[in-house]
Amino acid sequence: MKTVKIDLLIVGGGIAGLWLLNRAIKDGLNAVLLEKDTLGGGQTIRSQGIIHGGTKYALNGVLTQASNTIKEMPQRWRNCLQGQGELDLSDVEILSDAHFMWSKGSLGSKMTTFFATKAFRGRVEEVAKKDRPAVFKDKAFKGSLYRLSELVLNVPTLIDALRKPVEDNIFKADLLEAETEISDGRIKSLVFPEQNLSIEPKQVVITSGEGFETLAEKLEISQPEMQRRPLHMVMVKHDLKLPTFAHCIGTGSKPVATITTHPCDDGKQVWYLGGDVAETGVDRSREEQIRFARQAISKLLPWVDLDNAQWQTFHVDRAEPMQSSLVRPDSAFAQQVGNCIVAWPTKLALSPDLSDQVLPLCQRSESTTDLSVLNAFPKPETAKPLWETMF
Repeated sequence: MKTVKIDLLIVGGGIAGLWLLNRAIKDGLNAVLLEKDTLGGGQTIRSQGIIHGGTKYALNGVLTQASNTIKEMPQRWRNCLQGQGELDLSDVEILSDAHFMWSKGSLGSKMTTFFATKAFRGRVEEVAKKDRPAVFKDKAFKGSLYRLSELVLNVPTLIDALRKPVEDNIFKADLLEAETEISDGRIKSLVFPEQNLSIEPKQVVITSGEGFETLAEKLEISQPEMQRRPLHMVMVKHDLKLPTFAHCIGTGSKPVATITTHPCDDGKQVWYLGGDVAETGVDRSREEQIRFARQAISKLLPWVDLDNAQWQTFHVDRAEPMQSSLVRPDSAFAQQVGNCIVAWPTKLALSPDLSDQVLPLCQRSESTTDLSVLNAFPKPETAKPLWETMF
């Protein structure tokens, strides 16, 4: 039996786990990431790739804790995308340098005044007619349009950019297949019989999203509890060449619909629909959800012809720490249990913040570790977007 002693074992290869792995190695930790399937194959590849700045959390005219927590994230990501931040993400494809927010009519005076406050300076600005994206240049558009300082990224290129520098520390392995030695609430070793290999980590971080529940049972972790907040997302494949990145806002505190546009391998584009369309559609069938989304888009963007488009839907759960009334957590979450840290970023944009919380809890060893014996495990592939597999 070969034994590998490491400082940090990360379980789960989404953006949160990959970001943490990069940061940990830069900080001098002997760190390894295990992913049971594909990198980013859970919530990451199903995200819309928006680096939120918190504006959509303030649509009721109140600057919430969630809005404050996330407001610094876009600039932090921009620094990385320019190759000048904590990580080098200069190879990542930026689908849009901004996200837009539109209303079918004029914004109320309360919201207009609110967006002009010092708190939102540099985060929200009204867009002149001549500067509007193509989809909003149609004469039929009579509403208000604001530009948000929020990037939209091509998620598969983000996964690849994060995996590239740390490829030698990433392996495909299912922790549920390991024999665990747990003593006094601490994980002593994880034995993989097929590989004749034992991993002895000082610290284990679980960033596996909804996979946490089955891992928690195996690792004898009773707290924290996890919640699922479900979505029924909609994809619209077309060849209109109308890249659209925008939230439509109504009178409520959440966007009526959130649209992002993603490239397909066959040269077409996909409009990916989230927002209230996805949140309220959980109990609708596929056919009902498509019908609902068609009607919503025809009302919001009546000048866009989607008669020849292909429509598809899928369900996804957002996995997060348990909250009262299943509300959305305000920030990234990390809790230490023995020598295990249970972590959820809660938002793609908050992955850097999650690493900030986790790394101070990790212990560094003075010696280096030969990881070559871990090559007994294969390498996981990068997940493919669902529009490449469902259409």
